[in-house]
Amino acid sequence: MIAAPPDIALIIPARNEELSLPGVLGNVPTEITRVVVVDNGSTDATAQVAAEYGAHVVTEPVAGYGRACLAGLAFLRNDPPDIVAFVDADGSDELSRLPDLIAPVSVGEQELVLGRRIPVVTAALSFQQRFGHLLATVLIRLFWRYRYRDLGPMRVISWMALNRLNMADQAFGWTVEMQVRALKHGLRIREIDVPYHQRTAGKSKISRTITGTVKAGSTILWVIGRELVHGLQHKRQEAAAADTVITAEQAQ
Repeated sequence: MIAAPPDIALIIPARNEELSLPGVLGNVPTEITRVVVVDNGSTDATAQVAAEYGAHVVTEPVAGYGRACLAGLAFLRNDPPDIVAFVDADGSDELSRLPDLIAPVSVGEQELVLGRRIPVVTAALSFQQRFGHLLATVLIRLFWRYRYRDLGPMRVISWMALNRLNMADQAFGWTVEMQVRALKHGLRIREIDVPYHQRTAGKSKISRTITGTVKAGSTILWVIGRELVHGLQHKRQEAAAADTVITAEQAQ
């Protein structure tokens, strides 16, 4: 008996991306069974364009990358897929390589597969992005002993693994939160090199603005610090519980 192919949902957070969305939605791989575009407070025709291409449109009026991702997941929760993929709506991700990320998760070899961005042109990644992601990955390696090479937006994760992570960040810390929690929960992780392009249209809301860069960078560092503190608190609680058991055994 041949097993049925996995149900794979693709979540695309989008805010004012009516110009770039056609190129993204027109190149969704056939492996994807459902596309969810989260209209994250757009003032243009993002929602209409997404609907025209047959995507499920979820509305999240309050801006925030993590908030948009959480809204997409909430929509899927009533009929959960086997696997969830994430890409950006600006046309920078190379969707033709998404099947390469899906394959290891589909066969159970990996639980989280990340696309490591290789810029097609130097300008595809700003200096701020390169520095911020380098700093974040160095800190992760220092504290959790794992060498990530990027915090790219294109990623694939099994639904069961995603539920274990209890994702919560509502802003720019979404990607780093997922990667740190994946380590804390012992997920099987792999990074695959993928081409990365300049956005096809419109303006970046984060990396090309000073305010956006500062907010994103500070949020990423805050998330790393928060996860580190939570991890230390958990270890202390485990140690205290172990001491209590030992004391009780000695009393007997």
